[in-house]
Amino acid sequence: MGDTVSIVFDGPAGVGKSTIAKALARKLGYTYVDSGAMYRAVTLFALEQGVPIDAEHQQEMLALIETADFEFIFVDGGLRIFYGPRDLTEDVRSREVTGMVSHAAALPEVRRGMCALQRQMANSSNVVMEGRDIGTVVLPMATYKFFLTASAEVRAMRRYQELMAKGIEIDFATVLKEITERDRLDSSRKYAPLCKADDAIELDTSGLDADEVLSLVLSIIK
Repeated sequence: MGDTVSIVFDGPAGVGKSTIAKALARKLGYTYVDSGAMYRAVTLFALEQGVPIDAEHQQEMLALIETADFEFIFVDGGLRIFYGPRDLTEDVRSREVTGMVSHAAALPEVRRGMCALQRQMANSSNVVMEGRDIGTVVLPMATYKFFLTASAEVRAMRRYQELMAKGIEIDFATVLKEITERDRLDSSRKYAPLCKADDAIELDTSGLDADEVLSLVLSIIK
């Protein structure tokens, strides 16, 4: 990666990776890369274009990202995700995409294509990147690696509160079930499963708020 600096965050869904990574990127003036949002975008495109999300249609899905032009831009204090001129920020967080993204992310050809794109981003600028396999597969030589954890109940409550704040009516048990199933899919996939890199620093965020986690990360980096 030459002279560029890369700080990566891995961990399961709802653990706070995005919140911490975004805050850190803004504080350091680094490029922020949400690998999960990129997989969500591919899932969204496949759903919109009627491409089946399965092993037989990996090449068609790969074609959706080979000319990818993703940008993560802070606008009025919030992060917006763009694919060319299109703002995907809300679309990639739909329930339909959330229900299918782990299936898309489990496809080897899709992961290989996305991995190449993410490495290209890290080679071109200092980055804060977060996902499931960044420290183990995408950027194994990253400058700093963090693995965030929290109980499934804590993560489900965070997600539940986030959805309720957006006016989306859902019961906690459903969110917990979705989180648990997402964990199973992410950890059991054959190619690049969710796991902690041997040299990653593990931080349990269960009893910490975002500011406390950010301060802890900054103290380690400095």
